[in-house]
Amino acid sequence: MQSEKLVLPRHIGVIMDGNGRWAKKRFLPRKAGHSQGAKVFKKIARYANKIGIECMTFYAFSTENWKRPDDEVNALMNIFRDYLKDAKNFKDDNIKLRFIGDRSVLDDDLVELMIDAEEDSADATGMVLNLAINYGGQDEIVNAINAFMDENPGTQITKEDLEKYLYTSDNPPLDLVIRPSGEFRLSNFLIWQSAYAEFCFMDILWPDFTEKDLDIAIHSFSERNRRFGGV
Repeated sequence: MQSEKLVLPRHIGVIMDGNGRWAKKRFLPRKAGHSQGAKVFKKIARYANKIGIECMTFYAFSTENWKRPDDEVNALMNIFRDYLKDAKNFKDDNIKLRFIGDRSVLDDDLVELMIDAEEDSADATGMVLNLAINYGGQDEIVNAINAFMDENPGTQITKEDLEKYLYTSDNPPLDLVIRPSGEFRLSNFLIWQSAYAEFCFMDILWPDFTEKDLDIAIHSFSERNRRFGGV
């Protein structure tokens, strides 16, 4: 990919969807799809960093995903745990790893691993990689408002105020949201941040997603006329 000829999105959000269907098509347990999806996540993140994307946010586990069967939820948490126990992670790639979402209900050992991973990559100067775990866009907005009101009682909140209290407050604006799997919805992902984002819905399951598919989405973004409400 010759990124110098393109208008690259600074911040890309990815809804990693279709793991379960990918496994079902192959008569495998759903956790096999999640394991394959985790491998694709690593590959795509490294590629995005290589071509000069400034920030990516991957939707890994939503606040609604707790409704899934216990064995699937446990499998997902163990995938996170195994990934975080890998000391290298993205350290060798100069990627800054961050986690967004509500950590209060996660197991203590998982939270400690998340903190360690963030601290280990804090000095990285490459792409910022946000992994959304127990994340919900509506909850994020409510939490931001409550946090502002706690610190500024009796004060009306502005758009600028709210943005300072979002998980992504220090990230560039969200430019592009990619959703594979053939679905056409946000599913509570980066609701506020998506106000002027471009969308790319792709009829491919996440475990089959490749670097070429990311190139296609970026090419599509580059060709769009973004007016932000103007003419």
